[in-house]
Amino acid sequence: MSEPQGPSEIEPIEDAPEQRREPVFNLPPVVLAVIGICAVVYLLQQYVLTQEQQLTLLYDGAFIPVLYTGQYGFDWFLFSRPFTYAFLHGSFAHIAINMVWLAAFGSPLANRLGTLWFALFFAVTGLASVALFWAMHPYGEAPLVGASGAISGMMGAAARFGFRTDRSSAGKAAFAGPVLPIAIVLRSRGVVIFLAVWMIINLATGLLGFAPGIEGQIAWEAHIGGFVAGFFGLRWFDRRWQAPEWETTDRRT
Repeated sequence: MSEPQGPSEIEPIEDAPEQRREPVFNLPPVVLAVIGICAVVYLLQQYVLTQEQQLTLLYDGAFIPVLYTGQYGFDWFLFSRPFTYAFLHGSFAHIAINMVWLAAFGSPLANRLGTLWFALFFAVTGLASVALFWAMHPYGEAPLVGASGAISGMMGAAARFGFRTDRSSAGKAAFAGPVLPIAIVLRSRGVVIFLAVWMIINLATGLLGFAPGIEGQIAWEAHIGGFVAGFFGLRWFDRRWQAPEWETTDRRT
């Protein structure tokens, strides 16, 4: 029978490294803020505001093209409607689908750009969405609501990265590498297939009106406006951009 070991004979046991606990919602704060604002506004519309108050919110917060033709005079909400419309949604399916896509494409983009530049990107692509929508329907009276225009801009930005992501920074996914030149992007089979499918789906849902669970017409024009702005304008917001190996600062011939 073995005797108990003395204190000097006992090998020290190293403490196991403490496992880092992942947050339940591993989303950037700015993305969570946008989701939170959209959710609060939708809940207020559905369960707190009266019908008259809902109509007032819709008129003052949604983008209504005909108000910008000059026929209805001036009001201060003309400056805010092109931005606030993105936080309004018409149905539960509408907000649910938008928030899922926002989390998927907005999170790696926010981790890449940072809070300030992501917020500016969201605002500018949302503005580009209503600009194209107004250009095609200058006398339209139907209110435009939803964040899908800005989210389409995030999809356009994702295409410029070739959908490459990196998790080396504290496990947070961020779009990786330099912004790819358009010529390189269009030679990528995966990106081209994504662009083609995205365009077909938008035209089908917008022109044919096929969008299960979503009431009203899909504003495919706004989606395209946001996508184009995100695709071509990303470099203005990506402060971490570095010249890739196919570009050079030496311009001597």
